[in-house]
Amino acid sequence: MSDFKSYLASRCAAIETALHEAVPSAETRPATLHKAMRHSLFAGGKRLRPVLCLAAAEACGGDLTAAMPAACAVECLHTYTLIHDDLPSMDDDDFRRGVPTCHKVYGEGVAVLAGDALQALAFELVARVPANARFDAAHYVRELAVTSGSLHLIGGQVADLEGEGKQLPMEDLRYVHESKTAALLTTSILLGALSAGASDEQVDALRRFGMATGLAFQVIDDILDVTQTSEKLGKSAGKDVAAAKSTFPALIGLDASRDEAKRLTAEAHAAIEIFGERGTHLRHLADYLLQRDY
Repeated sequence: MSDFKSYLASRCAAIETALHEAVPSAETRPATLHKAMRHSLFAGGKRLRPVLCLAAAEACGGDLTAAMPAACAVECLHTYTLIHDDLPSMDDDDFRRGVPTCHKVYGEGVAVLAGDALQALAFELVARVPANARFDAAHYVRELAVTSGSLHLIGGQVADLEGEGKQLPMEDLRYVHESKTAALLTTSILLGALSAGASDEQVDALRRFGMATGLAFQVIDDILDVTQTSEKLGKSAGKDVAAAKSTFPALIGLDASRDEAKRLTAEAHAAIEIFGERGTHLRHLADYLLQRDY
């Protein structure tokens, strides 16, 4: 596990450097917009999605340099969703990643535009991923676009808003989480695989791995919302209860939720058996997400 911690630290450092190079400086006009973008992007995120992107590329025998634009793209897209999720018209949160949310610092108008700009930057970055014998820019852009649209992230957010104050059946709750958390995490993994020219078998395995890992991640997130403090989480704890949202603990209880997260993680492990030793970092990442406490 010490080797995994070193791996994670090295990948996070490389991603951080690449992100700083990808985003306009705080002095670039319009300065307020770029300060707002950087405020949220560099507020201390764990960079799990870009690390998964790079790990998937490695599992498929790819080049980290080729995968890095995709890794940065998914982090920009993820940060855009957080900025918009935190707006008063959405989840209305004051803190994210341990600092005031973008709209609390720069106002709602600039926060909306900062999120929009990060989304646009994500597509600019993913279009820079080099073509290979199997995939080119059209494949990368389409993968990101479908995930970003009405069938996944945005559609899932609408279903999330419509579910507030209601006790959703498990099928509907899974739809929300599959459309949002699991969809973006899966796309992060698939973009890494595509950058490496992955085979159909590898893509299918990684898709199943991503969906199972993404759902496990969300189950743990639901658990942490009711078991950890705001200081530990870096965001407001207890928000789901306050908003009367359906969550896994609310529907099936904490113990059953922990069991479900473990079951999904085992499913994720089984999905990538075809990679053998090359899937080691992906397996460790799935375990890391299961065991996290913030």
